[in-house]
Amino acid sequence: MFQAQSQSTGSPAPNPAELFRDYDLGGFFDETVAEDLTPRPASDRLCRRIAELAPGDLARRQAAAETAMRRLGITFSVYGDARGKERIIPFDILPRVITAEEWRTVERGLKQRIVALDRFIGDVYGDQKILNDGVVPRSAVESGEGLKKACMGLKPPRGVWCHITGTDLVRDSDGTLYVLEDNLRVPSGVSYVLQNRRLTKQTFPGLFTDNDIRPVDDYPWRLLECLHWLCGGRVEDPVAAVLTPGIYNSAYFEHSFLAQQMGIPLVEGRDLVVRDGFVQMRTTRGPRRVDVLYRRIDDEFLDPAAFRKDSLLGVPGLMEAYRSGRVALANAPGTGVADDKVIYTYVPDMIRYYLNEDPILPNVPTFRCGDPDSLKHVLANLETMVVKPANESGGSGMLIGPASSAAEREEFAARIKDDPRDYIAQPTLALSRVPVLCDPAPDGSLNLAGRHVDLRPFIIRGPETYVLPGGLTRVALTPGSLVVNSSQGGGSKDTWVLSGEGRAKGEGEE
Repeated sequence: MFQAQSQSTGSPAPNPAELFRDYDLGGFFDETVAEDLTPRPASDRLCRRIAELAPGDLARRQAAAETAMRRLGITFSVYGDARGKERIIPFDILPRVITAEEWRTVERGLKQRIVALDRFIGDVYGDQKILNDGVVPRSAVESGEGLKKACMGLKPPRGVWCHITGTDLVRDSDGTLYVLEDNLRVPSGVSYVLQNRRLTKQTFPGLFTDNDIRPVDDYPWRLLECLHWLCGGRVEDPVAAVLTPGIYNSAYFEHSFLAQQMGIPLVEGRDLVVRDGFVQMRTTRGPRRVDVLYRRIDDEFLDPAAFRKDSLLGVPGLMEAYRSGRVALANAPGTGVADDKVIYTYVPDMIRYYLNEDPILPNVPTFRCGDPDSLKHVLANLETMVVKPANESGGSGMLIGPASSAAEREEFAARIKDDPRDYIAQPTLALSRVPVLCDPAPDGSLNLAGRHVDLRPFIIRGPETYVLPGGLTRVALTPGSLVVNSSQGGGSKDTWVLSGEGRAKGEGEE
């Protein structure tokens, strides 16, 4: 496995550039391959190991990884697909590699961003200074679906609103990483980060014998630490649970996986009841008090007494128990006010306002269709734009202008005119790509092709602000597609963040 054949046979060392001899960059920035079709320095050792493999070995390892995914039941539901409710998420075994230096910048930028967003949410539900000062228009906040009146005046435990965040990053053709959006309600995908790493270790067991690749395995422990921290010492041995909408939710695998990894119960709303002001869990041994919930249910379904009265997913009285400090929730209800693509456009202003700093990570240039001048520009240039509804997630409801028909653009223009506040538009970026393993070429040789990617790092804001090294690399497996979302059929890769300044080491190296 991944042995250095050249050392044992005396034959010349394999040339990793041979892997990409017929590789087509397509004019895009490639995360693995430089413009001269040689591996980038961070990926060089990994590519050398791949070049050393016997013909067909990489494909066999890919097949073994897919078999393991089926056995483990690593699934995701693709909404609206008539072929079935659940699928194995496509996994490509060639990791994406990020240098330590670049990651330091990403980490600082994400921490800066989440602190500003957290202060913004607390401000909106509190004194509203940023609205009174006109830095973020009051109308933009009050017209959004994410603002919850039931949360006005709330004081969340420890003063933190966003405990778990997934922020999407994309790289443009100039090599710059941009923030595409912030997911502050119930961000999904971290279970695939952990499983991808396990599969990579199983597939290439020797690659992790040194410590040059930063670990991700401690995420469940850090999440549980955050949940316990939220109890603020009011109980000696807090009971935590993961609250799921149930088996029909697209991310149910993740809910059950995280509960299992943290060693805490997975519960649905029907398993809980509020009694004597406390949240009680029904168990075979009688009621058991729950002190903190990692809730994976959107705000409006969380408590029918406070939000949607027709919801059968939540727990009646949960918000009152939360307000009285008898149960903690992560994330806090109301965070959706900042998980709005219109509000996203103001995050750089929030950073300057609350922190008096310049943003470290730039936003993708964005037009707010609610602004008359921007609306005119967007409608006149739909064929070059990506248009998104402000409150949708999972890549649904979008218009990819360059891939759209005239009829689709006409239909979308009508939607935007009907409710301009609910839409933003961004220029179509030349998203970076990575090599993925495709079916073998006609002569049986290795077939690597470029596919567009993004990156979703996960941030936990607990006793300290922790950024999971790497995050989820999502791949648009359809050639030319820019839609990477798992719910739209995208795949994923393991993401390596190097801990040192040098290249990734490989098996058996000193």
